[in-house]
Amino acid sequence: MELLDLLRAAIARGASDLHLMVGVPPVLRIHGEIIIANRDPLSGADTERLVLGTLPQEKREVLERELQLCYSLKVPELGYFRISIYYEQGLIGAAIRVGITQIRSLEDLGLPPAVPELTRKPSGLILITGPTGSGKTTTLNSMIDLINRDRRCRIIMVEDPIEYVHPNKRSIVVQQEVHTDTHSFSKALIHILRMDPDVIAVGEMRDLETISTALTAAETGHLVISTLHTPDAAQTVDRIIDVFPPGQQEQVRQQLASSLEAVISQQLLPRVDREGRVLATELLVANPALRNLIRENKTQQIPNIIATGRSAGMQSMDSCLQDLYQKGIITYDAAITRAKSPADFRRAQDSEVPTIGAPTV
Repeated sequence: MELLDLLRAAIARGASDLHLMVGVPPVLRIHGEIIIANRDPLSGADTERLVLGTLPQEKREVLERELQLCYSLKVPELGYFRISIYYEQGLIGAAIRVGITQIRSLEDLGLPPAVPELTRKPSGLILITGPTGSGKTTTLNSMIDLINRDRRCRIIMVEDPIEYVHPNKRSIVVQQEVHTDTHSFSKALIHILRMDPDVIAVGEMRDLETISTALTAAETGHLVISTLHTPDAAQTVDRIIDVFPPGQQEQVRQQLASSLEAVISQQLLPRVDREGRVLATELLVANPALRNLIRENKTQQIPNIIATGRSAGMQSMDSCLQDLYQKGIITYDAAITRAKSPADFRRAQDSEVPTIGAPTV
């Protein structure tokens, strides 16, 4: 058993993740579900050989020192893989995220029609949010690919790790990897501002310094696209502001009010036909009313902005779930458990016969 064979099998079966652990066979995550491969359990020696076999010496030293490591593995015929190595009760293990092998269009992913228009913004901040495994990186790369195909500009990405390599098309794309090309997101962003960027993509806004620099970049004529682990638009705004000390929050609120262009919040749900998963999306697009709410610290009213902003392409998560359920794409249970207001969701049901058919992720 070789790691490359397991990676090929993971790609062939459409897995998003491969897990290697002592005492169990290789494990795949397919369409969100854990599937144990029909193989012999891995011994300690098997797991160590598979996990450490492709690890350069300098990264082995980091693993020995830190007892954990996240790095990217590039396989020319297969693509990029994000490998997270850890120890459990003294035994080595790894969680391997299967990289994006082909960029899908925003329409194919099932994102709202207003999202492609956002990529034409000359400046501002676009945030893609959702839980781990909800397709945020896929959406970010699809947006970058659209910009790369449509605009003549300089795109600089900082990622941890790189999961898809963008060839230059109409744009020039520079991709930096944390711990390989730069020490951190925040340090990379400071230098990126001196590298003549038009568009900046940040794999994740993790800390105060990264968020602060990203806001400054968005304010000063750059389009910044990044991700956050937040469930919806209102909590995204609160999370950004709350990261800062109380004495700075008023200034940050003003910065965010002027620079925020959109928040795309997403979830992946199992399809009724079990043919993959489907994307459910909430979209908030900035307008004068939203900017005033952020300045006045009235983020609890953001759902009202979304509800009244359909003409601008906005949609709430619950309305998206309702649409997917009525079309017969997801089950009632899948929809009701993800709805923000289950009571309103029940009242919004009608007696239409569901029909099958939607894009899968």
